[in-house]
Amino acid sequence: MQTPDTVRIFDTTLRDGEQSPGATLNIDEKLEIARQLARLGVDIIEAGFPIASPGDFEAVRRVALEVGQGENAPIIAGLARANRADVDRAWEAVRPARRPRIHTFLATSDIHLQHKLKISRDECLARVKEMVAYARSLCADVEFSPEDAGRSDPEFMHQALALAIQAGATTLNIPDTVGYTTPQEFGALIAGIREHVPGTQNVIISAHCHNDLGLATANTLAAIQAGARQAEVTINGIGERAGNTALEEIVMALHTRPQIYGLRTNIDTTQIARASRLVSAYTSIPVQPNKAIVGANAFAHEAGIHQDGILKNPLTYEIMRPDTIGIADSRLVLGKHSGRHAFQTKLAELGYAIQGDDLNRVFERFKELCDKKKVVADADIEAIVHDEIYQPEELWRLQHIQVSCGTSMKPTATVSLRGPDGIVREDAAIGTGPVDSVYRAINRIVQAPNVLAEFSIKAVTEGIDAVGEVTIRIEPTNGNGLHGGRQRLHPQAEARHRTYSGHGADTDIIVASAKAYMSALNKMLTARRESKGS
Repeated sequence: MQTPDTVRIFDTTLRDGEQSPGATLNIDEKLEIARQLARLGVDIIEAGFPIASPGDFEAVRRVALEVGQGENAPIIAGLARANRADVDRAWEAVRPARRPRIHTFLATSDIHLQHKLKISRDECLARVKEMVAYARSLCADVEFSPEDAGRSDPEFMHQALALAIQAGATTLNIPDTVGYTTPQEFGALIAGIREHVPGTQNVIISAHCHNDLGLATANTLAAIQAGARQAEVTINGIGERAGNTALEEIVMALHTRPQIYGLRTNIDTTQIARASRLVSAYTSIPVQPNKAIVGANAFAHEAGIHQDGILKNPLTYEIMRPDTIGIADSRLVLGKHSGRHAFQTKLAELGYAIQGDDLNRVFERFKELCDKKKVVADADIEAIVHDEIYQPEELWRLQHIQVSCGTSMKPTATVSLRGPDGIVREDAAIGTGPVDSVYRAINRIVQAPNVLAEFSIKAVTEGIDAVGEVTIRIEPTNGNGLHGGRQRLHPQAEARHRTYSGHGADTDIIVASAKAYMSALNKMLTARRESKGS
């Protein structure tokens, strides 16, 4: 519900967030994140950049169809540059939504006009007027952004914004595209727009801040204090370069300090932690332990003085309670004696609607884990779900791994894979360690040259029996595999193939590492096949 004291939350995790290096998402992953954003209560979901690729278009269209329906469904927005082809494509993608929005943008800073767009100020103004009017002829809800507003000449930008309002824009988004401004500057920028641009009283002013100087949240809050009533954010603050303003930080700042801001959002804060974990798992971008609100240490207390205070009264060292963002003690204890119904109830409590064969597969993994662990935590269950359900199409399927290693042995791995033709192939390799030898053996079978760009491993829960989660990123190469030649592809080819992430979870970290590598390989090979097909 929109009231004068409500700040709209415009989530761009699926658009700007996915532009983080290696954060490529498939359509099913985008849909699952969009559903969680709807549960979270965001007002607008920017579902993608429809003209960027056929896959991006289809993802936006599916989000509009499957998440953008219903009386309380969020607005579904698609991004478009200020040209007819982009606007048409965006409109075609978001049109099925109950409440569609076209978000078009054009740079107004001289550095962008001269060096990137190579157009004059007059040409810029003419294009703003024409393209906003064209977008409004298609869609009743149009947002306009003057890209690089933080480095634009304010008077010229005011002209562009006035034309956008005249042409029918309903939201004016002011982006600090490169994270250049300070809170004082950005707050003054918003105040100046409200004072000098005719018609701003009839539109929503929005803020889109990047974190290059670590000021994204501070700048957005300064904009809100200056009158902005929409905040453009991402889950966990992911995005281009150093990322965007984090949704959880803006929402909880307004929630925790009502005496300062006197404003509210429509966010169900108890869904924040789950949204954070979901986005982290699908993008393979871990949340740093000291990350505000959602980091593993955000509600952890190690110092004796802090522990004593927390035991006496949590308010001594906690300005918000963990259950406010959805971190709470489990109300359903699961173990090896738990039945399928109790397990499905727990899945529903965690936000997963899993049935049929998928449920059987996850339940089987859960039972296997119960035989290895005394306590199965919610995080363990979520790791199993992500590992079993939300994986790419399996062109190659891991069948068997056997590793031998030790202080006086050369690490050796034997691997069996089932290929796209259904034939099981087996090979072995020696490496510098157990994971290295497994990856070498897989490469001998699959023959898909790539370079390992990142390898990360973490324990999902505490204890020696913890489930290990492995995330990796690989890049296609012209070499002879992961450990052969490391020459990357030509830049044009690199742009087509990007970086591919993989995720795997198991109590055996070698198995988890193999699963993560197979996940990334299958993404790369599927993209290659689709590229050839198109």
